[in-house]
Amino acid sequence: MERIGRWIRAAGVRAALRHGRHGLMGHLYPGMLDVATDLTLVSANFGGHVEVLEFDDLRVRTEKVTDAETGERVALAREVFELADSVNEEDLAWAARVSVGLDRLAEDFGLDSLAYYHRGLDGEVHERLGAGMILGASLLTARGIPAAGEYELRTSLAMLIMDRLGGGGSFTELQALDFARGHVEMGHDGPAHLAISSRRPLLRGLGVYHGKRGWGVSVEFDVKRGPVTAFGLRQARDGSFGFVVSEGEVVAGPLLQIGNTTSRVDFGCDPGEWTDAWSASGISHHWALGTGHRLADLRAVADLMGAEVTHVQP
Repeated sequence: MERIGRWIRAAGVRAALRHGRHGLMGHLYPGMLDVATDLTLVSANFGGHVEVLEFDDLRVRTEKVTDAETGERVALAREVFELADSVNEEDLAWAARVSVGLDRLAEDFGLDSLAYYHRGLDGEVHERLGAGMILGASLLTARGIPAAGEYELRTSLAMLIMDRLGGGGSFTELQALDFARGHVEMGHDGPAHLAISSRRPLLRGLGVYHGKRGWGVSVEFDVKRGPVTAFGLRQARDGSFGFVVSEGEVVAGPLLQIGNTTSRVDFGCDPGEWTDAWSASGISHHWALGTGHRLADLRAVADLMGAEVTHVQP
């Protein structure tokens, strides 16, 4: 019955990918060539459709959000999140307004996932939109429409796969290696999958973001203690997508308080050796981190999709 359940879950993931509509909004983060994805390869490998969006598609919807709708979203944010003292009320209201605009964007285009990035200049509206997205993108991710920053299309797809397997899946990269404790510290400044937080997630006000221009509120939490899976998609020379998987455990320890989804992961080996093996797989520097050990489920999905699995286990 366990194997049957695994194949049923894998078939559900394949269906989600074959019929998925994946938004890609803005432009590639300058210089991040490892995350660049040929859009045609998504349909070639998984099926589905990539909808190329402009930040103006979000702008025109955000401009139509009313003050009452903004107030309702601020109230929701206060209900879902704990607010740090650093949160500026004006920034919170802007993030709430953008959140409502994002909901309308996702509905109008029938999106199942979203990847985005826009550099912006001198505080103009597109820069403010990009900096105001983490609240709304996290709320979208929590309800099954994963969103990834830095134009990371393959990672938004990895997050979608992890979500459909029941593991959540948050936007993640390396932050630090703790050689004294033997842990790999990983996370990102959002978006986050709120369902896998170990506590009530925190909204922290930031004067500057990692990975984008501007300022505003960001989501901070630690993934639930226990088994987790790091999972990403690699793009091979022949254009095929492969699965890169490593299972570990989130453990206790001091965390950076920087508005990130930071977690300490013990992979059962020296953190430097794990990082070398993980990087040698050909993975980009972003991936999804989800709860539970999902290697068996991901092997089943890969088998149905004709993808190669690289299991990183130093």
